[in-house]
Amino acid sequence: MNLQFSQMAFAALGCLMCCAAVAVQVVQVGLSRKLTSLSAASVVAKSGDTVEVDAGDYLADVAVWQQARLTIRAVGGRARLLAMGAAAEGKAIWVVRGGNISVDGFDFVGAKVIHKNGAGIRFESGQLSIKNCTFTDNENGILTAGDKDAELLIENSEFGHNGFGDGYSHNLYVGPIKRLTVTGSYFHHAKVGHLLKSRAAENHIFYNRLTDGTGGRASYELEFPNGGLAYVVGNHIQQGAQTENPTIVSFGAEGYTWPRNELYLVGNTLADDLPKGGKWLAVKPDNGTKPAGLVVKTINNLLLGSEPI
Repeated sequence: MNLQFSQMAFAALGCLMCCAAVAVQVVQVGLSRKLTSLSAASVVAKSGDTVEVDAGDYLADVAVWQQARLTIRAVGGRARLLAMGAAAEGKAIWVVRGGNISVDGFDFVGAKVIHKNGAGIRFESGQLSIKNCTFTDNENGILTAGDKDAELLIENSEFGHNGFGDGYSHNLYVGPIKRLTVTGSYFHHAKVGHLLKSRAAENHIFYNRLTDGTGGRASYELEFPNGGLAYVVGNHIQQGAQTENPTIVSFGAEGYTWPRNELYLVGNTLADDLPKGGKWLAVKPDNGTKPAGLVVKTINNLLLGSEPI
């Protein structure tokens, strides 16, 4: 009897697994396919699906993604998402507030909204992985909300020429989320705002290029305005000659809000092209004294310029 029950249980489990496998599908999007838009795919796609988007230009095609688990990838080349005045929920080309969502191979271009903070992606909750993407000429490249459980991973991506120009919008603007990880990516030519600004509790900034370049007018190259735990390792960080702010790396400028406030600046190259010299690193004390637990370690950094760290 027990043997029969076990056999029946295994058979039922196999049936469930088979049904689950069948339920997961590849949703194909392209100008010559049944689904021609990302907006339609965002409605059709179910949790666990893969959305494959043919290379090409998608005009004013904005979407909201809120599945529990999803992979969205371009196939056959780049998929360019040109905002052309459109914005999902008045916020961004894409709004993401799902579970675990992976995005690979897209160009997000030209997001602008009435509130002057239009984003290539507005990330509101969940875990978002960005790989091999570019963010160009948006009011924010990526702008996150303040979900304290959210995590953002960025790999091999490029952020350039983002910002409204008022200093309140940036190439990458991360709110008070749980964790930010950025590796192998290129940040440049923010429009007055920062190349990378993060309020996250934990930050891993590894082996990136944050260089304002010729003609760049970015403010800070790298800012952690509320402190937190920040590992900044192996990056090339350069301040342009036309910067709006002479500080290259800033920590705690708006006050410390996290229990741990530790900055580890290790093995980076910092270049200052400001003609009269800028400041490599600014760490704000708390009311004139260091807050409890504040740790700042700078180790084996190469400094190119005149201002001592």
